[in-house]
This record gives sequence, C-alpha cells and structure tokens, in this order.
Amino acid sequence: MHETDMTKALILTVREWYESQPQPLQIDTVHLVVGKFTCVEPASLEFAFAAQTQQTFLQGATLAIRETPLIAYCHTCRANYRPEIGLRYACPTCNSPMDDIRSGRELKIERIEYSQQDAARDAPDALHDSPQATQNKTALTLVPSQS
Repeated sequence: MHETDMTKALILTVREWYESQPQPLQIDTVHLVVGKFTCVEPASLEFAFAAQTQQTFLQGATLAIRETPLIAYCHTCRANYRPEIGLRYACPTCNSPMDDIRSGRELKIERIEYSQQDAARDAPDALHDSPQATQNKTALTLVPSQS
C-alpha cells in the first residue's frame, strides 16, 4: 500500500511548512490534486491520513482530494484523448501509442486551509482544546515549482 508512504511524505511536507509559520495555526483541510494515472486510491489515502495524523499537529484535519483524469495528446491526430487506464492507451483514432501525457500524473498539495490561534504553539493542548476560538480562516495555495 504505497498510500501509507505517500501520506508520510505529505505529513512531512506539511510539517515543514507548519513549523516555518510565525503564528500558531490549526490546519483544517489539506487539499490535494491526485491524477488518475498515479494509481493512488483516494479512499486509501484518506484512511492513511486519518490514521497517521492522530495525536499530531494535524489531528482533526481533513484531506480533500480532487482527481484529475488521464488525458493524452496524439501528435499524429493533433488531438487530446482519454486513454482507458488498464485497457487501452493508444490513440483511439489512429492507434499511435501514448507518448504525451497532458494530465493524470499529478500528486501535489494544492492548498492548505488553516485558522490562526492565539495560544502558544508549544502549549500542551493549544492546537486541540484552546478556549480561544480559531480565527482568520485562510487558504494557502502552494505553487508547484517549474521543472
């Protein structure tokens, strides 16, 4: 189940960002974009996230997954098409093999929704039981680096 390893990497990435913040935060939702061609099962990823974030800085946070379809481009036909994963990858018009994937391999953090807190980050239950209501709900969009 590679979803478990992916979840560990996701948590480490979010932790790095979280620890760099000047104010204490309560992370509410982590939004992911997951391509169909990654063969990641969203339900398994959500289960692994829920299990691995218990009693951590992410406890109570939800994982919101947006799936993107597999879309390929045929250079012969000069058209996009949707290969059938596991069944047919060649262009349905001319039978050229799939060699240009335009969508479907994504696996990235799209944004993080969080609330700022007044309590100190290092206080024992500040992230979970603070009487101060969470404030200033914000969404952070992480922009992927250009490769």
